[in-house]
Amino acid sequence: MNAKFTYPRLQILVAIGVLLLLAACAQTAAPAATQPTIAPAATVAQPTSAPQATSATVKATKEAAAGSSATVGTCNIDPPTSPTTINMLGWPFSIMNFYADTMKECGQVKNLTVNVQMLDFTAVDDSVRLALSGGGASPYDIVHGSNPEMIEFGSQGWLLPLNDLIEKYKTQYQLDDIMPEAWAGATIDGKIYGIPVDLNTLHLFYREDLFSKYNLKVPTTYDEVIANCKALKADPDLDIPFAMDVSAGWAWEIEFFSFIRSFGGDYLNPDNTPAFNSPAGVAAATKMKEVVDACMGGKAGNYGYEAYEAAMGNGSIAFTQDWANAGSLAIDPKKWATAGSIKFAPGAAPNPGGKLDGSSWFDYYYIPKNTKVDPDLIFRVIMEAAKAENMQQAAKLGFITRKSIPQQMPNSKEALETIQRGSGAYPTNRAITLAQAALGNWLPFVGDGSKTPKEALDGAAAEYIEQAKKQGFIK
Repeated sequence: MNAKFTYPRLQILVAIGVLLLLAACAQTAAPAATQPTIAPAATVAQPTSAPQATSATVKATKEAAAGSSATVGTCNIDPPTSPTTINMLGWPFSIMNFYADTMKECGQVKNLTVNVQMLDFTAVDDSVRLALSGGGASPYDIVHGSNPEMIEFGSQGWLLPLNDLIEKYKTQYQLDDIMPEAWAGATIDGKIYGIPVDLNTLHLFYREDLFSKYNLKVPTTYDEVIANCKALKADPDLDIPFAMDVSAGWAWEIEFFSFIRSFGGDYLNPDNTPAFNSPAGVAAATKMKEVVDACMGGKAGNYGYEAYEAAMGNGSIAFTQDWANAGSLAIDPKKWATAGSIKFAPGAAPNPGGKLDGSSWFDYYYIPKNTKVDPDLIFRVIMEAAKAENMQQAAKLGFITRKSIPQQMPNSKEALETIQRGSGAYPTNRAITLAQAALGNWLPFVGDGSKTPKEALDGAAAEYIEQAKKQGFIK
């Protein structure tokens, strides 16, 4: 998701070829020293973790259950000359928990304390907006964010450009090994605002035992998802057959982005006027409503991604549209009682023959512009967490951003196919964040039936136009 600048699509295509090659090489004993030139893939795709929020109770359970299990390396930085505290704020999932643990290792350095706070996604975003918009000293020195936060916060001038630090430490931390499109996703007007540490998308997780019991085919379209839901409703042990996250307005919007692109539409026209209330948008919202009604019904709002992961683990859901980084969690019998029957598939197509349901994301660490701690020291702490030896370990827990390290996730094939054939990433256009906000405000009315898809999208368009004119995106 991103500002007045169009995302470098060619880089994205090249990256997909790189990612697919890495998946094929995942069984090699050691990472390749260099990356060969790859021809661009035929279908556009792009980047991270659209993380999501649930209740504090679910969040705490998730943190306890999905802590990092990889070996954490040492922190090799010079001690600051006086006692210094660095505060990091992020949201929890396995790979980001791992990076948080490596940052804590830097607290063993003399005169350095590293405090790590992990909250749910919404709490992080709200806290960062409050802290950075006021103009005073930031209480946070390292903040986790994904593509949309990068656009919003970077465009507001709240983040520190990292170009000089990246150049200074390029050789020491092998920063040329990080995918170029990952850097591009953190770049606004030539200024780089984040260190990319994770790649993510959404795709299907399903229970093979139930699919076999009811003689179901793995769905490739959402029409087939709906058909499977109708068959699975007969199972007395299921709370709901299928879940995708429509637990909040922003969650509706994330799914809508993939659905509208599958139907050949998009959010904005070249002049920044709204395109999401087009016939393609209406078809997308209509299909989402069909899926919610057939598969989740009145329980849709109960299932944010963390809640439906817990339900998949305890056997009360048969299949989900989940984040790829949950792949390691899903096959761990210590985490999910159903782990032995969990299989993966690419995202289904909302529109048969169209793009798959699965947008592409990066997760970043960035430094607030108004930190009072030495940015050089903060940058070193981030890079100690994300250096190559640690990312080799992190690859067991999520999708990493270094080209030389093979992807090691059990669902690499399905996730990478979804990235290749999916909806891609939000463009780097600051106006997109206004469209996201408006859609997040109006799409839930489709879910509860109080507005038709056309009414809701027209309402979102009116709200977007008002804000876009105020901010100069539409004349």
